Amino acid sequence: MRPRFPRLAAVTAALVTAALLTAAPGPASAESNGGVRVMPLGDSITEGTQVPGGYRIGLWQRFGTGNYRVDFVGSQFNGPASLGDHDHQGHPGWRIDQIDANVVTWLRNTNPRTVLLHIGTNDILQNYNVANAPARLSALIDRITATAPNADVFVATIIPLANAGQAAAARTYNAAIPGIVQGKVNAGKRVRLVDMHSALTTADLIDGVHPTATGYDKMAATWYTALRAVPGSIGDPVTSSGRQVVGVPSGRCLDLPGSSTTNGTQLQLWDCHRQPNQSWTHNSSRQLVVLGTKCLDAYGRGTTNGTQVVTWDCHGDTNQQWNVNANGTITNVLSGLCLDAYNFGTGNGTKLVLWACTGQPNQQWTMRVPV
Repeated sequence: MRPRFPRLAAVTAALVTAALLTAAPGPASAESNGGVRVMPLGDSITEGTQVPGGYRIGLWQRFGTGNYRVDFVGSQFNGPASLGDHDHQGHPGWRIDQIDANVVTWLRNTNPRTVLLHIGTNDILQNYNVANAPARLSALIDRITATAPNADVFVATIIPLANAGQAAAARTYNAAIPGIVQGKVNAGKRVRLVDMHSALTTADLIDGVHPTATGYDKMAATWYTALRAVPGSIGDPVTSSGRQVVGVPSGRCLDLPGSSTTNGTQLQLWDCHRQPNQSWTHNSSRQLVVLGTKCLDAYGRGTTNGTQVVTWDCHGDTNQQWNVNANGTITNVLSGLCLDAYNFGTGNGTKLVLWACTGQPNQQWTMRVPV
């Protein structure tokens, strides 16, 4: 998930880019921002069938807007570049018993603080001993709470189904879930009920089973509301620790022109001010983040002199990782090249590029609290 085309690509190429930026499902290449570990757990609705990333896209965006620092965890990985953390534990076609057979290993490997559980749809679709599905769900919750006793487990009713017979079976299954959850709460377990069924209608389904993009976003909003109601489940909003990145010879700041959120916007020098488009956070993943979700990026994973320095949706690749060095340079992890004010420019609008480190003043930077 990285820039792949020249900046002047035609509209058709841009559409191809959008398609390529969607990662295929597969084993996770674990991403972490050091935040509160949250495991999205379930089936294809967690994975995001029809809309890769599913509800996790909108949920991630809400975390960013709310200044929550969250680390999705799981052995699976998919979704678009705009989803800053692609890890999850969603398995298309899986029933409750199949999740139960593997969940201990997943929990031990990731140690989540919070679990988002939406499961049971395939038990209905496969007509798999549906009468005992609530009992299987209860046993799965017990296994989760026994393995991760300090985790908050959010148990969702399953979303609507379009087929009338299956919809009736889903309603019967859902009707048992509040009592199951209350029983766990009465036993001192950290289990919460989330009414996901009421959040969507069959009009929000793209194929009678999986949500549309709008439907997935409704799921995201419902999860987010539930999480914010439980202190600690996603930590506390992080107070901005943003800094200005100031060019030494110019005294001007690293600036995102017009506060643009368009991927591929090239950075420039500009008179320093206190606006968010000059407020940068160097996080534990070595990303330089602006506006909450945009990262300083070596365009197209470039490693040669003159590579444009742009902003892009944060995705964790090494072309978005930067070392802020004691000698005043800022170097890209992928290329080893220095952040450089092009052609020794010092005026407003001077573009930022990568260049072989020379020790010259146009490659010297300080990070300071906005003044």
